[in-house]
Amino acid sequence: MNKDRKIYGIDISKSVFDVYCEATGHIQLSNDEKGFKKFLKTLPKTALVVMEATGYYHYRFAQFLHKNGVLVSVVNPLSVKRFIQMKLAKVKTDKSDSKAICEYGTMNETPLYSALTDVQAECLQLFRLLDNYLKKRTQTKNKLHGEEVLGIPSKYVYKSLQRDLKHLDKEVKGIELRLLELVKQDQQHQLSLLKSIPGMGIKTALFLIVVTDGFKKFENASQLCSYVGITPTIRESGSSVRGRSRISKVGNKKLRNLLFLCAFSACKHNKACRDIYERIVAKGKSKKLALIAVANKLLKQAFAIAKSGLPYDENFVSKLA
Repeated sequence: MNKDRKIYGIDISKSVFDVYCEATGHIQLSNDEKGFKKFLKTLPKTALVVMEATGYYHYRFAQFLHKNGVLVSVVNPLSVKRFIQMKLAKVKTDKSDSKAICEYGTMNETPLYSALTDVQAECLQLFRLLDNYLKKRTQTKNKLHGEEVLGIPSKYVYKSLQRDLKHLDKEVKGIELRLLELVKQDQQHQLSLLKSIPGMGIKTALFLIVVTDGFKKFENASQLCSYVGITPTIRESGSSVRGRSRISKVGNKKLRNLLFLCAFSACKHNKACRDIYERIVAKGKSKKLALIAVANKLLKQAFAIAKSGLPYDENFVSKLA
């Protein structure tokens, strides 16, 4: 509970942000440097600013407040949405949203925001851009295949698509090289440790280091698995409702997908992962479920190795998980 602090709920949009505090009520300011500074002047020392994670919009504001010594908490929008639904609220406006965020921050223990370093910020931007280019490249490859199936009715269209694919390949390669360069500046040793894990790809290792701030954001492997969203959720009620266990999927989707792809290789080359896969399949469970368990194991191995500072050893038993 944050009742000892003066809570400010923030709802951010492209051009403005709405602020609600129980003591001062509602105000609206411009979502720019001028608005940030005006808001900063109104804050007491006991202030805790709570805002939703809204992609690009919240990041600049959270960084500004953090650098100016203000306590900030960036919360999951889904948590706030469920909080509003529990209150059976019928009105949804920016003003009501900022009030709801304020109430959520007052009634719940919210995690404090830790600002990204310049290297982390650039790496995350590069990963977003890389995602965008990879999707475009897949679309271009599919279009090229479609043209080939049709017998290439237009050579101009076909050659244009080929040029587009060549350009995308060049951009993807450039981004991957820049990411490697940035991570090596700060985390060369940790990158080498993660690469020692059989089945762990270079892209996954890079992303893990960036989003976890070198694994400093998590105290144990269970917290990390929850963050990624590969922990099982059980649905049971009384004796009649018994749903199948599923992974939560409430977490970092990009990292979850990368780990799932690594799981295929880990099943072949990582002894601990292979043992888990074969044991689950032998019980008659689906191969997909077995691969999810492998991804979970791979993540726990990464956490143990990063925290111990020792390279992969198939006989190592972690005490941190």
